[in-house]
Amino acid sequence: MRKKTFAAAVTLAAATLTLSACGTGDDSGAPVAVVSGGSDAGKAATVLDQPFTKPDLVLTDTHGKKYDLRKETEGHPTLLYFGYTHCPDICPATMSNIAVARKTLPKAEQNDLRVVFVTTDPGRDTPAELGKWLKGIDSRFIGLTGDFAAVKTGARSVGISVEPTTKDKNGKLVSVHGTQVIAFSPKTDAGYVLYGEDTTVDDYSRDLPKLVRGANP
Repeated sequence: MRKKTFAAAVTLAAATLTLSACGTGDDSGAPVAVVSGGSDAGKAATVLDQPFTKPDLVLTDTHGKKYDLRKETEGHPTLLYFGYTHCPDICPATMSNIAVARKTLPKAEQNDLRVVFVTTDPGRDTPAELGKWLKGIDSRFIGLTGDFAAVKTGARSVGISVEPTTKDKNGKLVSVHGTQVIAFSPKTDAGYVLYGEDTTVDDYSRDLPKLVRGANP
């Protein structure tokens, strides 16, 4: 997968973080989220002053059933990620890091946490394929697939750029997408914390106890 970049601009009172699509290098038209002075040094989390509304997504889960993201995750701490199962590096690494960190939580908090993986490559990521892939990482993770236009609109609503799957110069199918993980508060259901692709297991392990309570990391 080609690597995405962050573009940050500091204003008088705050910093703005522009989210761009993975590998496009084009930030034009991307939503801007206001953050509290940018990320603190040494911290993986970016706390947003203007949280995102949870995407209004109704897709298909790995059991072939309809899954209403807002309804099913309401009142639960939720981590949302857009990616695809054929990704060679960032997607599996991100999900594996979260999986390892999740297991450091007490059992009740593990059960309360919702980790949702929405495919950006629904043409190949059928419910069965998505379920098989996620089972190898964490069987508790929720996988969603469905209409690409709906996925793109949902991703866009939280500042994640997603493009249709295309062939690269070597003829390999590639899904270009933003690589951020968004944490939604169980108190407000709003996406208030952002994590980049370089977030480690230790970062997630340190922050999850706070995220499951809806506190700032």
